[in-house]
Amino acid sequence: MTSDSSRTVIVYHSGYGHTQRMAEAVAEGAGGTLIAIDAEGNVPEVGWDALASADAIIFGSPTYMGGPSWQFKKFADASSKPWFADVWKDKVFGGFTNSASMNGDKLNTLQYFVLLAGQHGGLWVSLAVKPANVKASKRDDPNRMGSYIAPMAQSDADAAPEEMSAGDLETGRLYGARVAGFAARLTNANRV
Repeated sequence: MTSDSSRTVIVYHSGYGHTQRMAEAVAEGAGGTLIAIDAEGNVPEVGWDALASADAIIFGSPTYMGGPSWQFKKFADASSKPWFADVWKDKVFGGFTNSASMNGDKLNTLQYFVLLAGQHGGLWVSLAVKPANVKASKRDDPNRMGSYIAPMAQSDADAAPEEMSAGDLETGRLYGARVAGFAARLTNANRV
């Protein structure tokens, strides 16, 4: 790890593989470490250790019934242990979500992540990719969902993870790089 880098951890739950694919794109952009929340809502102890030593934490969950999956919520509830000790205070945070519908109430999931980051005393990083919202825009353009808080992806309910929009994945990759870059700037500023 160079002095210009940061330790970024992407902690996510994926029900059908689409959110995992998005997490992989975010991790590629961030040069980060993936930690999967399992089907029972658990994270291994080594995952908690990685989160504690991270400079940046990026949350990921599908949007189910207007919010994050119950598995992600179980993880969020378990994060009260690091909250009591201010373990994640002043870390950089981000997040992303995916649902089958164009809207799917994904904004509620992202707002949940922002609030969770705020409860931990963290700093949220916005997307900063202009929306693809003109007639010439295509499904595979970055930020086709027009989000500003963080990446939103849309995967048809009957589509395999391999069929996800290349634009959604590129949006995730760009966002991962932005979060990691912001964390690196803060980390390097604190070293001076």
